[in-house]
Amino acid sequence: MQKKYKFIFFDLDRTLWDFESNSVLTFKEIFENRKLYNIFPDFDTFIKTYKIINEDLWDKYRKGEISKDELRTNRFLLTLNKFNVNDLELAQNIGNDYINESPKKTIVFPYTYEILDYLKPKYNLAILTNGFKEVQTQKLKNCKLDKYFTKLICSEDTGYQKPNPKIFQYALSSLNARKTDSIMIGDDLKVDIIGANNFKIDTIYCNFTDNNKSEIPTHQIFSLKEIFNIL
Repeated sequence: MQKKYKFIFFDLDRTLWDFESNSVLTFKEIFENRKLYNIFPDFDTFIKTYKIINEDLWDKYRKGEISKDELRTNRFLLTLNKFNVNDLELAQNIGNDYINESPKKTIVFPYTYEILDYLKPKYNLAILTNGFKEVQTQKLKNCKLDKYFTKLICSEDTGYQKPNPKIFQYALSSLNARKTDSIMIGDDLKVDIIGANNFKIDTIYCNFTDNNKSEIPTHQIFSLKEIFNIL
């Protein structure tokens, strides 16, 4: 018998909103507008360097080792430093450009609207994200996704980052939900899936990059379309 859920918690980036595609579009604009071709040999080098630094800083941010402002500025300053440029103003300008422009991009994964149209009448839907609130709010609005969700729960509002169990407790409490009638849908195995599993919430792992992982979520999908067969 199929389990009956009442509450569905979605991650946003890389689950519904196509983070990689939207980011590349934004960074290409910044690369040209800020004349970063005078610093980096090419766009791919800039992106590759930035991604390594950004992932490391996000890991530190999730652990509470650095602040939001430090993350926003240092990820670009350290990228510039790799090519012997120590320009704090430029790093801050790039950071502001990215925060302002990336939420305007509207590429979502295939079947995003179809699956949300299907789920909305049946379940209470919420976003549970580690992303910054002002950015995530704009993404939802610009992609016309905000109408589907009753609540946007951001880590900076709760004081905890996924996979900390306290953010999952906060999410459930904010909607008067129970673990047994809730399910978490996300792309990050460690942050979304293992985090929710450890809190005893069922999960749907959006394995869009076809990773072979040893941890087993409640469900695993390779396209949002497969949710039709689960919920």
